[in-house]
Amino acid sequence: IFYAATRNLHMHPKADRAMVVIGIVLMSFYCIRILSAVIRHALEKYLARSENGEDATKSVKGLFPVINIVLWSVGVIFLLDNLGFNISAVVAGLGIVGIAVALAAQALLGDLFSYFAILIDKPFEIGDSITLGEFSGTVEHVGIKTTRVKSVNGEQVIFANSDLTKSRVQNFKRLRERRTVMTVSVSHDTPYEMLPAIAAESKRILSEKEDVRFDRAHLVKVTDWGFTFEIVYFIDSSDYNRHMDMQQSVYLSLLEFFWRERISLASP
Repeated sequence: IFYAATRNLHMHPKADRAMVVIGIVLMSFYCIRILSAVIRHALEKYLARSENGEDATKSVKGLFPVINIVLWSVGVIFLLDNLGFNISAVVAGLGIVGIAVALAAQALLGDLFSYFAILIDKPFEIGDSITLGEFSGTVEHVGIKTTRVKSVNGEQVIFANSDLTKSRVQNFKRLRERRTVMTVSVSHDTPYEMLPAIAAESKRILSEKEDVRFDRAHLVKVTDWGFTFEIVYFIDSSDYNRHMDMQQSVYLSLLEFFWRERISLASP
């Protein structure tokens, strides 16, 4: 419609031409506004379906001005072209400026593309508990350039988005169950008949625990100072405190069994 109207301007009187130009400018203005609103609404609706939709929407708000700048730039160039202006020099100039900006802001653009990768792929979301190398914490904010994580010690640590996408991130929020491997060593004074009894007692203790799935219990090592047993079980919870409570409970039950049967722990 814009193309046909502007290419036939010479066929109209001056007053009509002025009205057509004004109409095209207004239509372009409202079309860009509508397109911007549609993109914003679609993005917000997509983010609202995520687990932390409200927080994710807040994080992506800084991206809306960038989208508007791109839309208005393309819209103005399209409008000028249809009004008969020669925009070849403008487009070439914008291309050169774009290359210069890209070279000068490589790190920023890398973080921006990493932000899109985090937004679309969702390796983690706001509120997730993650581990990055030796650092552990909870994600508080995902921005265009940086991601803010609250460490287990309470301070806020800020990572560049590109650092996160290049690193191996462990996401404990999506952990459905925890596997626990426990080892306990008893002394050489332990009677032979008690060795299989330790494995059997470990299985009995874990089988009576709620939300626990026993895996195995074996004598795995004979050392100069005693016999080492390895006990493996799964707890149906991602909560670390629950995991530690269960481990403590199992240890206490085993220690009670050792005390009752007069079994001594091994000492190197």
